[in-house]
Amino acid sequence: MTDPAVAPVDDAVAERLAVALRCVTISTEPPTDTADGEFDRLGAHLEQSFPLVHRELECTRFGHSRLYRWAGREPERVAGLLLAHQDVVPVDDESRWTHPPFDGVVDDEFIWGRGAIDDKSRVLALLEATEAALAAGVRPRRTIYLAFGHDEETFGDSGAVRMAAHLRAAGVRAELLLDEGGVIAEDLADGVAVPVATVMVGEKGYATVRIAATQVGGHSSMPGKQTAVGRVARAVARVQDNPMPLRLTPVIADMVGRLRLVMPRARRILLRAARIAAPVVIRILAAGPQTEALVRTTTAPTVFHGGVKANVLPQRAEALVNFRILPGDSVQSVLEHCRAVVRDPGLTIELVGLASEPSDTSGPGPAFELVAELAREVVPGIAVTTGLVPGATDSRHYDGLAGTRCNFAPIVLSRTDLERIHGTDERISRLNYARLIEFDRRLLDRLAG
Repeated sequence: MTDPAVAPVDDAVAERLAVALRCVTISTEPPTDTADGEFDRLGAHLEQSFPLVHRELECTRFGHSRLYRWAGREPERVAGLLLAHQDVVPVDDESRWTHPPFDGVVDDEFIWGRGAIDDKSRVLALLEATEAALAAGVRPRRTIYLAFGHDEETFGDSGAVRMAAHLRAAGVRAELLLDEGGVIAEDLADGVAVPVATVMVGEKGYATVRIAATQVGGHSSMPGKQTAVGRVARAVARVQDNPMPLRLTPVIADMVGRLRLVMPRARRILLRAARIAAPVVIRILAAGPQTEALVRTTTAPTVFHGGVKANVLPQRAEALVNFRILPGDSVQSVLEHCRAVVRDPGLTIELVGLASEPSDTSGPGPAFELVAELAREVVPGIAVTTGLVPGATDSRHYDGLAGTRCNFAPIVLSRTDLERIHGTDERISRLNYARLIEFDRRLLDRLAG
């Protein structure tokens, strides 16, 4: 789409992001020391590239995480808490990439590399915007924080958790918290002709359930009625075939109500009252995996282990099933659901790893319209709606620290672009990167007032 509001970034701006993409700041579970040098390289690059930020703002380090405080003339009043993260996920198969994932290639249209969208572009864009604001003589009336975690991809325990605790101890309460999550999507829904900005106002919870069986073992020529592998496989099939119920939450009802305004007349009439027409709305959303996640706690078997040799009965087998939890469900209700549908007292069914409850989703807060307004300014002609982040972000650690929470970046992505996030050939266009910087610059001006 053409966009008269913003011009693509020049080579110098693109190269600053590209240098950051060349830093191999991969988060691993469990954490290792191997990435320390790469985080140090990234930190040195940020400090060299944005001298005004590092001279004017107070920066507190939490491991490799960075919390910047831009003190206002009324320092006790906090306008914004703006989040992003420096770490990236590993690359599965480098040979499938057009350019090596950590080469930070820049061409006439794109900046390529792991982290180009998730989430180094947001780190660098915030710093570009802050540097420009400082150069223009902006001095905020209210304090603004920038919080850049280093382990968001592994749940943020060493970064966001510590930064949020620091802010709570300081009594911080911001007007707006802004983090990753929503984007401007093309072809979001049938009948919606314009790109749709989904400003997420909460996120789903997270839990992983382990289903395990232990048996005597023996020779495969004399098996019992069911091996440990078969027993766990049957349990996983039951969990997958009996998902948790579909449900229309208030946030998704609000999302549909906003989208209805840009739908064809027949669809607008059908969805005139989303809550009244809840069964119809649910049926429409449940038709595809991306939208079904909006109306259900999702079930995804992801890992299966069992056995050591083809002719040996396994003594142990286990599977991991990952759930993304809809508001109104809980970690405990997921566990209870698994036990109820498996109906096998001989299996161990338990939570494993980290878990988090769905965030508070009371609805768009007072600053939501500011984010929506700026999105329309930077990308004219879009529709704006609400939504839920289906995955986990650092924002959940900052619950209660802001009046309004929004997960959003004003970049225009197709379905194919969305598949590049955590996938192959991650990249951001020069135009999208310019939109991101311009949005942040305008946001800082409004928050500074």
